[in-house]
Order: sequence, then structure tokens, then C-alpha cells
Amino acid sequence: MNTRPEESALHERAPAKVNLFLHVAGRRDDGFHDLESLVVFTAFGDEVSISPSSALTLERSGPFAGDLPDNPEDDLCLRAATKLAKAFGRAPTARIFLIKNIPVASGVGGGSSDAAAVLRGLCRLWGLDVRDPRVIGIAEDLGADVPVCLNGAAACISGIGDVVDPLVQDPAFHMLLVNPNEALATAEVFGAFAGGTGVTDGLVDSVCAQDSGTLLETISASRNDLAVAARELCPVVESVLRALEQSPGCTLARMSGSGATCFGIFPNAKSCQRAGAVISKAHQAWWVCPTRTASAI
Repeated sequence: MNTRPEESALHERAPAKVNLFLHVAGRRDDGFHDLESLVVFTAFGDEVSISPSSALTLERSGPFAGDLPDNPEDDLCLRAATKLAKAFGRAPTARIFLIKNIPVASGVGGGSSDAAAVLRGLCRLWGLDVRDPRVIGIAEDLGADVPVCLNGAAACISGIGDVVDPLVQDPAFHMLLVNPNEALATAEVFGAFAGGTGVTDGLVDSVCAQDSGTLLETISASRNDLAVAARELCPVVESVLRALEQSPGCTLARMSGSGATCFGIFPNAKSCQRAGAVISKAHQAWWVCPTRTASAI
């Protein structure tokens, strides 16, 4: 079997998604939580390649491919392809090749970003408009993070994640991503969530209009409401945050999403890479990745 994408394949980036802040309100009657978050994407991520085929197939490689579910019904990439084909009345025929570089269940939206990349790639392959309401609806059905990942640019999200407001300007940050190599299931973290301080009126509109300089001040004054629950389930998150906070040049350290990945923002690539080298040496079992913000498309 060919274990590499074909040379003629269409390629889509599936970048890591980082929640610079995440404010969560109490549980609604329908079981969901209202939230507000500022989401950015990074230059680092998974890679998706799509080429024509007589059937729908998915092949995986990369350092974290072995951590993905074996059951096709649990795979977001295959679900995205099947739903898209059904919505447009066509056969789900494509070869999908996924290089899994992002740790699984790590709080940086790897699965959602992969599904969004599959939707974008299949729209190109099948001649569909990615802005079609049917495509947007599929993204919403697949998961709360998929719509913003489909858009692929820095944005504020609100509602249950279905309201996406792009930023006027993509922020430019050097970031160090650190995961203690412990998976945290989003459902478990929300299950342990005791309640946050809720959403802030007017915050989304304010953030969307800010540039990188003023944005960092706003982010620093905000929070991740899921951090307490994540630390209860995975205490090593506290050690990760401490390692980032003690790194020279780190201007902000925070957990992303439901964890356990944390990020540090640094003033330049050199200080970011230096901090990554120090943390990697001190904690050889941790996953450490220096990167920068970048749009997916």
C-alpha cells in the first residue's frame, strides 16, 4: 500500500488552534454552555492531502497517528467526508491522507482542524463552494470548534461556538506550546467544571477591533475558565504553566481549550525557541513546540 500522498493530491493545512482566553457560562437547559473565546491558529499543525479515488479511504501517518480511534464512526475526517457527500447528493469518493503531528485530546483542536481541512479539500476536489450554508451546517454538526477551524483565521467565537467573528487583523505572536503527554477529554473537563464567571458584554466586539499590541493587554486580563477543572483531573498542568511562566521573556502563560496543552507568548522567535530547548531538556517526556500564529488558508 502507498503510505504517502500522491504528487497530484490537494493539500490543506490543519493547524493547531489555540484559545487565548476562554470564558464559560453555566450549563444551559440543552446541556451546552455559552462561551466566548479568542481563537488563533499556528504555523504548526497536521497535514491533510486529498486525491480522487473510487472509494472513500483514510490513511494516517505521523507521530500521533497511533492515538487516533480505530472505529471509522469515531473519526471526524471520515464523518466530515460522508456528511458532505450526502448533503450534495454524490458518492463519497476520495483518498484522504492525514499526517498527525498534533497530540490527540490536547486542547488545541487537532481533530476539529483535521475535519475542517477535509471539508475545504473536498470542496476543492468536488467543485463545491466552501461558503455554501450546507457546508457551514455540516461543520456545526461535527463539533463546536469545526466552524472556526473551517474559517481558518483568528476570530472570536461565542454562543456555543457557532458564532464566529473574524478579527480585523490577525495577531502576530510567537508561541511555545507544551503538553505533558497526557490526554484530557473535553467532555471530562466540562463534567468537572463547577462554573465560571460567565461571558462579558461587549468583549467580543472590543477584541475583534484590536491590534496585537492592545490585544495582549486584553488577553492578559482575561482567563481560561476550564483551567481549574483541568488541573483537578491532570495536576501536571500546573507544572507546565509554572515552567512557561518561569521562562525568560514569557509575557503570558495559559492553558488552551480544555487542556492539557498550555502556551506561552514570547516577544520573538529566539526567546521562544530558547525557552522550548530549556523545557525540553528539563522535562524530556513532555511535548514541546515553538511556533507562531498563522492563518490556515
